[in-house]
Amino acid sequence: MQTLTVRHLTRYTYANPVEFQPHRLMLRPRDSHDLRLVAAQLTLWPPANVRWMHDVFGNSVATVDFTEPANELSIESVLTIERYGLGGLDFEIAEAAKEYPFVYSPDDRTDLGRMLEPHYPDPMGELEQWAKGFIAGRPTDTMALVTDINNSIHQGFAYQVRHEQGTQPPLETLRLGSGSCRDFALLLIEAVRALGFGARFVTGYLYDPALDGDGPAVIGAGATHAWADIYLPGAGWVEFDPTNGTIAADNLIRVAVTRDPSQAVPVTGGFTGLTGDYLGMEVNVSVRSQPEPLAA
Repeated sequence: MQTLTVRHLTRYTYANPVEFQPHRLMLRPRDSHDLRLVAAQLTLWPPANVRWMHDVFGNSVATVDFTEPANELSIESVLTIERYGLGGLDFEIAEAAKEYPFVYSPDDRTDLGRMLEPHYPDPMGELEQWAKGFIAGRPTDTMALVTDINNSIHQGFAYQVRHEQGTQPPLETLRLGSGSCRDFALLLIEAVRALGFGARFVTGYLYDPALDGDGPAVIGAGATHAWADIYLPGAGWVEFDPTNGTIAADNLIRVAVTRDPSQAVPVTGGFTGLTGDYLGMEVNVSVRSQPEPLAA
């Protein structure tokens, strides 16, 4: 078990006071067997009324109504989390699914629903053919197949920080050979969906042990991070991070899971003001380990 502190600050500045429309925040993780939320603090400026709900995926979502105009909007989330590592690849795929192709149970197919289907155009079958190129034979080892696709993105694509909103279509990422963490996650999701796997998008944070002198550096820390869940019978949802080429890594801090990246934006909302009022936005994210208390 490791105790981590996550600080996520989003600040918008304006030339004149503006009226803020309701904002939607996805900043609070849910407790699970591998992650315990010890404390959560949400600080807002200007003052606001906050309502909490669970969305269709069970994520914690806050709706924020700001009560007065201001020339600055500040949203700061501070989380204290206990992260329980599961021993990396210490899981067991069901015997019937250890070799690809396999068939999900009728209940699994019903519940996975649209997470089994590709969501983005592939008119010439380019992405599907790329994904099928990892199939070593029929049958082939299921875990080896999805691992090879994950590793191929990590090793063969160039990571780039992109500050603009949105996610590249998977075909664009495939053709460019580059993208951000969210682009890589979506490419992996669509590739395995083309092969018949259930997959979903995950957004959250990434702990970099190098910041605390406790291991090699990782890619994508210092901002929100994105990766993919792939559903493997017997093992359940398994986390694949193509940006770093890892599987079930305990430095991933899950905040929300969705069917599509567009549903997993940490902060969304607008304002009413004059043209030219908006001056800019800054986002700062830090994830640090808390030292173990000294024994008495």
